[in-house]
Amino acid sequence: MGVSVSVLASGSRGNCAIVSSSCTRILVDAGISCRETFKRMKALGDDPHSLSAILITHEHSDHVYGLHVLSKKMKSPIFMTGATHQAWTRSVRDANGARPKLERLEVFSSGKSFVIGDITVMPFTIPHDAADPVGFTFRAEGVKVGFATDLGYVPPSVCDNLRRCDVLVLESNHDLEMLRGGPYPWSVKQRVMSRVGHLSNEALADFFAEDYDGEAAYVVLAHLSEQNNHPEIARGAAEKALAPRQSLLRNRVMLATQSEPLEPIRL
Repeated sequence: MGVSVSVLASGSRGNCAIVSSSCTRILVDAGISCRETFKRMKALGDDPHSLSAILITHEHSDHVYGLHVLSKKMKSPIFMTGATHQAWTRSVRDANGARPKLERLEVFSSGKSFVIGDITVMPFTIPHDAADPVGFTFRAEGVKVGFATDLGYVPPSVCDNLRRCDVLVLESNHDLEMLRGGPYPWSVKQRVMSRVGHLSNEALADFFAEDYDGEAAYVVLAHLSEQNNHPEIARGAAEKALAPRQSLLRNRVMLATQSEPLEPIRL
């Protein structure tokens, strides 16, 4: 079967993806409902009960909305940092008003790799206004996959972790002019544009032009704002920056969406 990457949903209303090897299947974030997660997995031919684990990048609701119900239905281990777990339990209550408990919680630390099945996971710190936000790289069967969304800028440490990836899932959240002229309150605009906010099309293009090694076969643009971006604007900015490095085998640009799963990338 090989390695595959499936983005089930991506955007401010919920984020969820799957990284699979021949014998391991990992859910990255649980930002849509359990029912919708199952529906989208089945639409791609995946069995929801085949999940090996659920990994959480940070505690914001668009990344954990479906986690409590998923954890009860799946009985899969849930991986998150200790600070993320504490922040999540403080903000969530069950139907009786009690704080939720995860039966199979696994705590990891940024910068320390761990193994799930035959997939090696490396969490790395990203700059975002959450308790302990992380991105991930996944290695299996000679393939490396990188995830970095919800970050205000791309520091050297993130660049280092994203080198030599075969698939990159990267944030292209907003167009600066659309954000500045858009409907958000100024305080929210400041937060989005800050160094612990979200990555703009322009900032991602700068990364591609200056710090990216050009090695990925596929580049997935993720977490696009529905209010402050447009898919073709995001695609155009990325493809212009990648133009000197694009070929039939490298840097194919794909767009993840909020409303439907992206066709699986298979390697």
